[in-house]
This record gives sequence, structure tokens and C-alpha cells, in this order.
Amino acid sequence: MDTRSREYEDARVLPSAAQARVSVLGFGAAVADYYWLQAIHLVGSLQGDVESHEPLIASLIELVTGLDPWVDHPYRFAAIWLNDGAENVQRANRLLEQAIAYHPLDWRNRHYLGFNHFYHLGDHARAADVLETAIGLKGAPYYLGPLVAKLRAGAGSLDAAEALLVGLVNTTPDEYAKARYLKSLDEIDTERRARLLDQARLEYWRHHGRDLVRVEDLLRPPDPVLRQLPPAHPHFLGFGWMLDPETDQITSTFYGSRYRLFDHTRDAQRLDRWRQRSNGAAQGQG
Repeated sequence: MDTRSREYEDARVLPSAAQARVSVLGFGAAVADYYWLQAIHLVGSLQGDVESHEPLIASLIELVTGLDPWVDHPYRFAAIWLNDGAENVQRANRLLEQAIAYHPLDWRNRHYLGFNHFYHLGDHARAADVLETAIGLKGAPYYLGPLVAKLRAGAGSLDAAEALLVGLVNTTPDEYAKARYLKSLDEIDTERRARLLDQARLEYWRHHGRDLVRVEDLLRPPDPVLRQLPPAHPHFLGFGWMLDPETDQITSTFYGSRYRLFDHTRDAQRLDRWRQRSNGAAQGQG
């Protein structure tokens, strides 16, 4: 029975991957398995306190992948457990970039890397760049194309989102995937019309000195801002425009929301805390 205390485990000193490669005498894969089992044991023995152990988890996985870079699951294991703070996420991202280099046809590593950039680091443009390279790889889910399009739109470029989806429609042999891409193109078309209404709303404010009560106010005589409202969907009739009671945005009644990714308030607060912590650390070093 191993009777060493937890304090001993926390204080263990690990070699660097370069040091380990020199000392394993050609048994890199076997020693990598040893450190991999340590990482699994460490995570499995934790009871809620993962954050304080993340640097050790990262060091163990860096050893595993440094000794045997052809391993598979340890890369994604790091992505799952290294998520407290931007520094730990960046370590996970470096491991995932290595995973992509050694397993270029596996969509999963690109998916985790894109997720980290989007969800943990708030970098939609970089997330779109990474996820776009996973589209079309064997086993990749069909939702990646529409997701990348929304990320592009979130970064301010409906044109880029539309161009991506048009390319996918023209090249995919899968009719189910094509239908999903066409559906997303309809959403983009509707979002363009909503943004035109946003501009008309600003003109209404400048002209009347007050905001809209309802979207139809844009047509109100004697001096209407618009002669007619655009259709609320490219193909389906019977839908209109409303002011969303939660966001106060002009929204199509067909979709009930604007074309964007959902960002929860807690996620925005978490990103703000991370950025403040990173800025504080940078100022301390300066």
C-alpha cells in the first residue's frame, strides 16, 4: 500500500520531456504509459478540487505526449481538465496543436481546440479558423459548417459566413448536410434584413427623437422611414417583425432570435475575470 501523503504527491518534481527522452533508453512509450496512469490516478482521486492540480495535470500530459507524441486520447484529456484560467487553457491548446500535427485527419482535436478559443478565450475569429479545417474530415458532425458561419458572423462578417456556406452547398455530396447549410443561408438572409431594419430604426430615432414602440412604426405616415417592411423569411409567408422583449432587438417572428451565437452572462463574466487576472499578472511582471 502506498502510504505517502498528499503533500508528497503535490510536491513531486517531474522531469521535462527533453530530459525524460534522454533517460528512458528507447522505452519512451512504456514510460509515457507510466505517466499517463499517474495522470488518470490523480484526476480520479480528486474530489472537486481540480483547479489547484491543473499545473500538475498539464505537466504529466506534456510528459506523456513528449515521450510518445503518437498517443491519442491524452491530448483531449488535457483539453477537458485544463480549463481554469487562460494560462491553463493555453497549455491545453498547445497540446491540441501538437495532436493535430500528429493526427491531421482526426476532427476531434480541432473541435476541442476551436471550442477552447471560442468558449474559454472568447476569440471567435480564431475558433472559426480552427473549426473550418475540421469540416469534411471523416466523422466530423454536420453542424460544424453552420457553427463556423455563426462564428464568422459574430466576428462581424456576414459575407464571410455566407461565402463559407455557399462553398459547402456547392461541394458537399451529402443532401442532408446541404439542407442544413441552405437553412443557415436563410438565417443569414434574414439577418441582413434585420440589420437594414436596425439602420431604419436609427433613422426613425433621429427623425422623431424617440424609439420605436413596434416595428410597424417605421411605416407610420405622414413621413414614414420605410415604404414597406422586408419579408421576415426568404421563403415562408405569414411571419413578421417584432421587438424582442428580452433583447429589444428587431427580430423575425419565424426565428424568434437574431443570427448569433448564444453567450451566457456567466461566460462573459468569466472571460472578464480571466482578462483582469492576465492583465494583473502582466503588470506585475512589468
